[in-house]
Formats: sequence, C-alpha cells, structure tokens
Amino acid sequence: MVMRIIGIDPGFAITGFGILDYTGNKFSMVDVGVLRTAADIELSKRLLILFDAIEELLEKYRPEVMAVEELFFNTNVKTAIKVGHGRGVALLTAAKAGIDVYEYTPLQVKQAVVGYGRAKKEQVQQMVKVLLNLEKIPKPDDAADALAVAICHAHSSGTYKFCR
Repeated sequence: MVMRIIGIDPGFAITGFGILDYTGNKFSMVDVGVLRTAADIELSKRLLILFDAIEELLEKYRPEVMAVEELFFNTNVKTAIKVGHGRGVALLTAAKAGIDVYEYTPLQVKQAVVGYGRAKKEQVQQMVKVLLNLEKIPKPDDAADALAVAICHAHSSGTYKFCR
C-alpha cells in the first residue's frame, strides 16, 4: 500500500515542500520545491498566497498526511513569529482539506533521517539524496528540509504528535 506524504518546512518568505510516495521500505519522490512570497506585499496577502499555493499542492497530489517541522528558534523572536504565521497557514490548509498533520522537532527529523539527533544540516541533506536516490541534493535548503520531514514521518509511522 502506498502512503503519499507531503513534508513542509514552514517559513514566511520561503516554505519548502516535498511530496513522497512510501511503499514498504521504499521511497519515490513525487515533487519538491519552495513556495515564495514577496517582501513588498502586506502580511495578510502573503499568508493568502501561501494558503492558495499549499491548497493547490494538496488538490493536485492528494497526500494522505502532512508532516510539518515544529518551530525552533534561538534568539530572534521576530523571525520566529513570522515563521509561525507560515506554519499556521500550512496547518490550517491541511485541516481544511481533512488531511492529518504530524509534527516533528528538528531533533526527531535528524534522528529519523541520519540516525543521530545532533547531525549537521549537510549530513541530513546528503542522506535525503541517498534515501531518495537523487542525483543531487535538492535546492534551496528548504526543499531538502521538507523532504527530510516527509522521510521522518515515513520512518516514524506517525507515532509522534498528531494534530487535527
């Protein structure tokens, strides 16, 4: 049985997405990319653009589940709030579409993809390339990160936090 997963690396200016089919223990990449919003557009319109773009992805690819990276930040609260807006839009869009959402911390994603929760970003990206049998690491980083979140969900069998 095939499970289609959309992984989201939430952002405000850039949101990464990765869509995978997972059958047994094998992955097949369906699509990967980023959704961008322009800095010169007001906040509410940027959020609407993001909503419409995610909704279009969900309609086009019909994933069973959405895996989203949880918000992590060190010191820049302003940036965290903006990323939180983008994350909220992704969660809302999935809920509106009736898609179950699973959330994973960066540590959980690294553990599931690399086998080590303190792995460096480059190690995660390299493992994404290997696990998906890709010629090169997807760019920008947000796209590769979204694929990592989707891989994490497949390896975790949805055992982590679930929100609906």
